Amino acid sequence: MMIKTLLVANSDWYLYNFRFSLIKKLREIGYDPILVSPEGSYVKLFQREEIPHIAWHLDRKSINPFKELQAIFEIKKIYRQQHPCLVHHHTNKPVLYGTIAAQSLEIPVINSISGMGYVFTSHTLKARIIRPFLQLCFRRSFNSRERLEFIFENRSDQAFFIDKMSVTPAHTTLIPSVGVDLARFDNTPPPETNRPVVAFIGRLLWSKGVGVFAAAARLLKEQRIPCRMVLVGLPDTNNPDYIPTSSVEGWVKEGILEWWGWQDDMNEVYQKIDILAQPTQYGEGVPTTLIEAAASRRALIASDWPGCREVITHAHTGLLVQPGDIEDLAEKITTLISNPALRTELAEKAFHLVRENFSTDRVNQATLEVYKKLLAA
Repeated sequence: MMIKTLLVANSDWYLYNFRFSLIKKLREIGYDPILVSPEGSYVKLFQREEIPHIAWHLDRKSINPFKELQAIFEIKKIYRQQHPCLVHHHTNKPVLYGTIAAQSLEIPVINSISGMGYVFTSHTLKARIIRPFLQLCFRRSFNSRERLEFIFENRSDQAFFIDKMSVTPAHTTLIPSVGVDLARFDNTPPPETNRPVVAFIGRLLWSKGVGVFAAAARLLKEQRIPCRMVLVGLPDTNNPDYIPTSSVEGWVKEGILEWWGWQDDMNEVYQKIDILAQPTQYGEGVPTTLIEAAASRRALIASDWPGCREVITHAHTGLLVQPGDIEDLAEKITTLISNPALRTELAEKAFHLVRENFSTDRVNQATLEVYKKLLAA
């Protein structure tokens, strides 16, 4: 009999970009995966693969209590109708609401914690007001559950949930990242150039360090450091921390950086760059861009921050910078610009680290072990 499994997230984009290899693996080994998320442009890609999708009317940025209760009632109705053998939640709202919904129905639950997110890392008034209430909801939801497992991408998040959210250590598993499909990315070293390309790749949020990246680009231009600074991505207007398009266009007009916008073919993007710089202060699990760039044999610079430290050991697999430190970021970029041999050495070591520890095959196998553990309980 097929093992009906619901994979739930706050967007179809998330499920397609970060869990698609797991979904395909589940189908191969006798599971019946059904996807649940708000409906977007990626649903047609699931339909093309004949993977069922159920629309859930969840608003990522809403804090309206009536809308949030409605979302909980809706996901509970979906679970009651589907009778799954287990549910696998991703991203914060589905983790909380899905766990609440599954509780009374006695459905086994796996919660993947892919970072702390905006509420737990932002210093804005809105985030500080919401945070204690959300912590209380998490604690009450997690404390009373049997057959509940957690997957964490970094040790910092794992320790936080054990300490602050009443999560039982024995029911946690550390699986660093959602993995990278090594076959998707060419790994030939970049060609020699007089103006290396330094890129930030991701959602354009202040907390991801985009403002720090732009300020470092301005400093490098003033110092006449020969490089091209590039932003790849779009503002995430569903996140309160998003950067207005006008700010990005202002940086471009100032001549300190280029903006390549949204790119579908990330392999092509990595082939065009020499260095990935991610000065994030966002609550991430393990930034997927870091492991993709490493799989492409590109040099890495990132904040000394949870998740980034899972990939970068300073001066071994990349360079770490102090979070929010513009001068430190500019200095580290200058170090790699002026030393091509060091770029190559760091990129090579990061490539071997990712190949050995972060492949989707390895990550999917570790995730399936959690599935087996939960179903056997």
